[in-house]
Amino acid sequence: MALFAAACGGDPNKKTNNGVTTKTPGQTVDVNAPPGAAPPNMLGSPTATVTLEEFADFQCPSCGDKHPVMKQIQSVYGSRIKFIFRNFPLQMHDKAYDAAVASEAAGIQGKFWDMHNLLYTNQAAWSSDPNYKQVFRGYAEKIGLDVDKWENDMAGMSARGRIQADMDRGKALQLNSTPTVFINGKSVPYPDMKVDTMRQLIEDELKATQAPSSAPPASSSSAPAANNSNK
Repeated sequence: MALFAAACGGDPNKKTNNGVTTKTPGQTVDVNAPPGAAPPNMLGSPTATVTLEEFADFQCPSCGDKHPVMKQIQSVYGSRIKFIFRNFPLQMHDKAYDAAVASEAAGIQGKFWDMHNLLYTNQAAWSSDPNYKQVFRGYAEKIGLDVDKWENDMAGMSARGRIQADMDRGKALQLNSTPTVFINGKSVPYPDMKVDTMRQLIEDELKATQAPSSAPPASSSSAPAANNSNK
């Protein structure tokens, strides 16, 4: 039980950010890491200067606990940031991979986030249900999917390939637990995954990335000399 007090997974013999990742707080991710599923599951603006990238497991209680936090951040910032969700199901959770496949299959019909939200808000129910695949089918019906197509897509390689791409990226970034969050490539320690703290981190990045455009034009100081020659 104590394992879930911080995050799901992690090697207890390694020094991690309270079980979040093997990286030090604020360390920038390796730019040579695989890109993950493309296009990613994204909310916000693709041209935003700030990217929040979350690696999570649908069956992880800590991820479920942080789901309302992530929802609030999305609501506050909207198109001002780019919010990316990466599937990173852990082997310790017996239904996590199937949940990830259910979400990606829903995404093929443009309903990834609808399935994503249902899986997290109902996590306790399906996680303990031996007939969880039927529960997922009910969610597919609820959000208006073509259920036959969704079931075929769950069995196909497209959805599974996207999950593998996200997992390849996560492994290259040396992740060993969920949730793991990066803001503009800088890792966020689990205790800082609170609305106020994350808002401050995002605001700092917004200021840093927008600062150059707010500088006054360089040519303004030389203009008076030229203007004085005109009558």
